[in-house]
Amino acid sequence: MAAAGIELPEGYPPAGLYVSAVQSGGLLHVGGHGPVRSDGTRIAGKVGGEIDLETAQEAARLTGLQILRSVRAELGSLDRVSRVVKVFGMVNCAPGFNQTPAVINGCSQLFHDVFGEAGVHTRSAVGMAELPFDIAVEIEAIFEVTAGD
Repeated sequence: MAAAGIELPEGYPPAGLYVSAVQSGGLLHVGGHGPVRSDGTRIAGKVGGEIDLETAQEAARLTGLQILRSVRAELGSLDRVSRVVKVFGMVNCAPGFNQTPAVINGCSQLFHDVFGEAGVHTRSAVGMAELPFDIAVEIEAIFEVTAGD
């Protein structure tokens, strides 16, 4: 990742009574994460309204980085990820916006860049009327992981 110029951001605490990730058997389930910048600000607003497609894709990439930070915090290393299994992306859409798959590609491309072919996953990308704190995207993911030391 360092060679590709990819750095993981600082994390932020859950916004409720939950944890960021839970391992069950060989799967790591990562709950919904949003686009939080390193300074703690969020990319917020309606995609297709005040947020254009390019900014929304960057929000999805930033959300993917937050997910990877949680994976590393839970597992101790991203080296334990053997496959990205599933990504579920939610986009805070203005009425009429229907390019949700293009938005979530920002996260999918990041996972491919980090894990290669093991980063290619199944995916859903849906539009929502509202998301928490008016964030532009929220993404959750499932990873297949190897046993730890």
